[in-house]
Amino acid sequence: MARSSRPWYGRDFGLSFRMGLTMFFLFALYALFVLVLLYSGVPLPTLIVILALVALSQVFLSDQIVLWASGARVIKPQEAPELHKIIARLAQLADMPTPKLAWINTRMPNAFAIGKNPKTAVIAVTRGLVERLDGTEIEAVLAHELTHIKNRDVTVIGLASFFAMVASFIVQQFFFIGFSMEGDRRDRNGGGQAIIIVWLVSALVWAISYVLIRTLSRYREYAADRGAAILTGHPGYLASALQKIQSGMRSTPTRDMRQAEAMNAFFIFPAVRKDSLMEIFSTHPSLEHRLSQLERLQQQMEKK
Repeated sequence: MARSSRPWYGRDFGLSFRMGLTMFFLFALYALFVLVLLYSGVPLPTLIVILALVALSQVFLSDQIVLWASGARVIKPQEAPELHKIIARLAQLADMPTPKLAWINTRMPNAFAIGKNPKTAVIAVTRGLVERLDGTEIEAVLAHELTHIKNRDVTVIGLASFFAMVASFIVQQFFFIGFSMEGDRRDRNGGGQAIIIVWLVSALVWAISYVLIRTLSRYREYAADRGAAILTGHPGYLASALQKIQSGMRSTPTRDMRQAEAMNAFFIFPAVRKDSLMEIFSTHPSLEHRLSQLERLQQQMEKK
């Protein structure tokens, strides 16, 4: 039975501030990187072409790259009618377009959302998630992912992750490609010094991006947990789902875990077998902290 839309409890200004700050610092970093490339002798026309290709790839290919990397396949309503019904009902409650649904054939229980805006968004769920969770827990997970879309943090985390991926590629490849050039030519043109500068700046950009993305990612998970509690009206549903997901990670094949590690910033729960001992470097807050927040929300709701 369809329910009318549920009032959204305003914007999360803490999340909005962090998203804005993250994008400001990232754009400043990449502006510095462009200046270093120019200083290092990269021709301006070549640089413009490279930047245009990166921008176009981000706009038109980034979402598809994430889906491809995760092994997700967009499915039609008749392939998973119950899941589509849940998403449609929750989208109505959140007063937003119904996202597409994608399926990932892995035993690892997990889910993520991707999309540049609510109209193009996709929620992906794994076979392990559907097999391990009951109906109310699946609803809570889908509500969590819908909140990411509602808050538009999927756009920011997708953009930030794409830029970080470019910097990471340069750090890993450019240095070695550059130094494979003919030694005498490099010495004549001073190219060796330029290559070192580009590599060092790329490493700096990647390192700062790494910290910024994880800081934003942890906070956005808290915001999405809160949104799921509001949409379902039962914080305990998500708490139960998160505990089952963590338990399911222990029985997930190591190969599946390794393949999913690169997607940790997107997943509702990181592809690790236990909470990280160094939460500051994690993409997610610890399960203990998330459960504590959900318990506080449950107490607040019960008082009303």
